[in-house]
Amino acid sequence: MADEDPYPGRTPVSDLVALRDRMRQFTAERDWSGFHDPKSVLLALVGEVGELAELFQWLAAEDAAEAGRSEPLHTRAGEEISDVLLYLVLLADVLDIDLAAAANAKLTQAALRYPAPPAAATRRGESR
Repeated sequence: MADEDPYPGRTPVSDLVALRDRMRQFTAERDWSGFHDPKSVLLALVGEVGELAELFQWLAAEDAAEAGRSEPLHTRAGEEISDVLLYLVLLADVLDIDLAAAANAKLTQAALRYPAPPAAATRRGESR
């Protein structure tokens, strides 16, 4: 059972390199690399984040999670999140940033800056 995939049917985040490589091929086949300067990619990324935000814009905060797991919003959110991810991976590639390494470094820094409270205090509802 230890070898069982905890997320069957899902692609591991560690496949960012494969995703980047597919995007490079997609771009090369269409000769679009001339449009992929950092500013243009960043603006496209911001536009996609806006489209994602628009899906949840008028939902009450307490209803957003349930609505996002229900159709048709679930499918639309998945499409927009995919667009955001693709542009983020593209931006990292254009800037020659190892996205997985940068994200892991950021999490390590956050863990040092904001250490988790001791387990006993957490159970009692205490904080630092």
